[in-house]
Amino acid sequence: MILIAVISLGAIGAVGAIFLYAASKKFEVYEDPRIAQVQGVLPGANCGGCGYPGCAGFAGACVKADSLEGMLCPVGGAPVMAKVATILGKEAGATEPMVAVVRCNGTCQARPRTSAYDGTKSCAIASTTYGGETGCSYGCLGYGDCVAACTFDAIHINPITGIAEVDEEKCVSCGACVKACPKNIIELRKKGPKSRRVYVSCVNKDKGAVARKACANACIGCGKCAKECPFEAITVANNVAYIDYTKCRLCRKCEAVCPTGAIHALNFPPRKEATPTQPKAAPEGMTMAQPKVTSAKPEVVPQAKVEDKTSLN
Repeated sequence: MILIAVISLGAIGAVGAIFLYAASKKFEVYEDPRIAQVQGVLPGANCGGCGYPGCAGFAGACVKADSLEGMLCPVGGAPVMAKVATILGKEAGATEPMVAVVRCNGTCQARPRTSAYDGTKSCAIASTTYGGETGCSYGCLGYGDCVAACTFDAIHINPITGIAEVDEEKCVSCGACVKACPKNIIELRKKGPKSRRVYVSCVNKDKGAVARKACANACIGCGKCAKECPFEAITVANNVAYIDYTKCRLCRKCEAVCPTGAIHALNFPPRKEATPTQPKAAPEGMTMAQPKVTSAKPEVVPQAKVEDKTSLN
C-alpha cells in the first residue's frame, strides 16, 4: 500500500510538472536581454528625472525607442547615455544639461512677516491652509519640502533669507524638488554656457502696486524688460514677466532696466564701469604742447615809432 501511494504521488507530481512547464512556455513573457544590459550601466538612482518609473522603466524605453533623441538620464548625463548608445547601436541625442532654479527673491528684508504660523512645518500643509507668513501668497514658504524630496542633497533653506537655494554642483535636474513645491516656484532651466543664465526671480501674479507692497523685490509687470529684449525672449502675462531660456542670448539688457531687481543673472563677470578718457602720453624725448591760455583782458599792442623823414632830407 505504501509503494502504491508513493507511485501515485510521483505520477501526480510528474503530470503537474508537465502542465506547469507547458503553461510557462505558453505564457512566457519575452524580455529583450539588452534591457538588463542598459539597466546595468545606469546609476540606479530611480529618481524619475528621466520621466519614467525608475531605471528599469527608462532602460525598457531606450530599447524600444527608434532613437535616443530627447532621452536623458539626468544623474548619469552624457557619459551614461554614450554607453547606452553603444549597447543599443544607436546615436545618443544631443541634450543640454539642466538645473533647478528657485524663482523667488522675497528675502526677510524685502518681504516682512505679517503673521506667525504655528502648524506643521510642511509647505504642502501650510499652502492649503493659508497664503503664508508674509503679504505675498506666491513666494517660498521655506519649510523644506523640496529639501526632503531631494535625494542628492542639492537644495537647502538659507537661514538668513528663508528661501530655498540650489547647489549647482550637486543638482542632477531630477525634478523631485519641482514636484514637491506647492507654490510652483522651482523649475528646471537650461544650465547655460559656463553655468550662466538669466531668469525672473518672481512668480507673483498680483498687480504691480500690490506685489510691490508685499515684496520690494517683486516683478511689477511693467514690461520694460520685454521692450528692451532684442530677441523677443521675454513675455509678460498675468502681471509677471517670464524669460524663455530657449530664446535668451544672455545679453543682460533686461537686467539693467528692471526697476525692482527681479531679474537675476547668475555666474556672470562683474560689469566693467566706464572710465574717463585720459590724454595720450607724449613720446619719449618730446613734450606735449600746452594749450594756450587766453586772458580776458585784451592784449595791448605797442605802436611802432614813426621816423621823421624831413630830417633826413
